[in-house]
Amino acid sequence: MKIAVVCANGKAGRLIVKEALERGLDVTAVVRGENRSEAEKVIVKDIFDLTSSDLEGFDVVIDAFGAWTPETIGEIPKAVEHLCNLTANTDARLLIVGGAGSLYVNQEHTACVADSPDFPEAFKPLAAAHDKALRQLRTRNDVKWTYISPAGDFQAEGARTGRYIPGGEELVLNSKGESVISYADYAIAMIDEAVRGNHIQQRISAVSE
Repeated sequence: MKIAVVCANGKAGRLIVKEALERGLDVTAVVRGENRSEAEKVIVKDIFDLTSSDLEGFDVVIDAFGAWTPETIGEIPKAVEHLCNLTANTDARLLIVGGAGSLYVNQEHTACVADSPDFPEAFKPLAAAHDKALRQLRTRNDVKWTYISPAGDFQAEGARTGRYIPGGEELVLNSKGESVISYADYAIAMIDEAVRGNHIQQRISAVSE
């Protein structure tokens, strides 16, 4: 299996690359500058400069693009759209590192995490950008996409436990009543989906036990 991890130098990207390599998968890191991941195969290009020929031959393309500033948050849905256009009508599966704000908190799927009065105001633009990307994906029947939401508390420096609870469209809590996952455990969930491909054109989620 050949996997391309786009934005492989980010915190999530590096751990996703590491997890894939440890499983013996053929991994190519796509980075803008000097490669800081563990991948030996590298494409040096900005995500928005990638072409369909760059991604030709990959079984899975993983979008690990991250943005945090007011100036760059709007690029999250743009990056998803660009990668969708590059992988449309191909056999390549597109997996996206998503957000938790759009996870539903009721069975009717009328209320999301970001709708809660306790949701931090500072994170609302980021949640909205991720939500826009997901809404765009739901309209793409020409792409084999999977959107993977982390738990509400997504911990960059959290420990790798090697275990996680899979979920779907709704916010899942662990046995302690928490919604938390480390980037390292999230990487496990990402590569599990890359290998199995069980959730094409679906949003799934993961929480650490």
